[in-house]
Amino acid sequence: MRELEDINHHIHDRISSLQRILDLSAVELPQNKVKKLGQELFGLEKLLEEFEKCVDQQREQLTLLKGLAEASQKDLEDVQHMRDNVPAHMPRRKEPAHGTCEPVRNQSEAAAVAQPQNVKKISKSFVRELEFITMAEFESIPQYMRGRVSYDHLNAAVQSINTAVTAKYKILHQSLKTLSSHARKLQQRFKDQETKDTKGQYFVVEDDIREFTQMKVDKRFQGILNMLRHCQRLRELRGGGLTRYMLL
Repeated sequence: MRELEDINHHIHDRISSLQRILDLSAVELPQNKVKKLGQELFGLEKLLEEFEKCVDQQREQLTLLKGLAEASQKDLEDVQHMRDNVPAHMPRRKEPAHGTCEPVRNQSEAAAVAQPQNVKKISKSFVRELEFITMAEFESIPQYMRGRVSYDHLNAAVQSINTAVTAKYKILHQSLKTLSSHARKLQQRFKDQETKDTKGQYFVVEDDIREFTQMKVDKRFQGILNMLRHCQRLRELRGGGLTRYMLL
């Protein structure tokens, strides 16, 4: 702003100087004065041309800055919208822990992993969890299967199952002497429910859901399990009067 004022003063001074020379034009000027007047006019003309170029450049920069301001405002509104609409359950991809089985994504892979000879030793510090359902996966579920279950309700069920899995395997991996009487009974029950087909796998049964979560194990829950099987999060393994829900 200061530079613009300086340029304005400079041009004003040059014009004032020329005006004084012109005021004296009634008197015949010496040749050297006429030459100086021409030089002053030429210099002023060049100065005005440079000034116009600067004004044009500043106008272009102003247009560019307005565009950037509009884009920034839109980005701000988008970020605000995302912040105000963060899903209650964010889908995530977890890398398999060292020494654990790779995630299974189809029935043939699930069958292969289920074979004892292909099972790797599972680290006790790792507990597999179901990945949350993405919106694209939810929309791929047939409407008749979804019923009135919403996207948030389905992922709330995923969270409850993960809670049950974590609680179950925490007890299962603990030393017997560190457990309470009730926890010891649970640990023995968990071990009794294992078979050669569940070795190295993570699973829960309906009693685990009742034990560790507030979720109702009812007809609606069975519908949710169907949706999770459709999204390849679970598979069923029946035997010994139990239905085991195997995590994929």
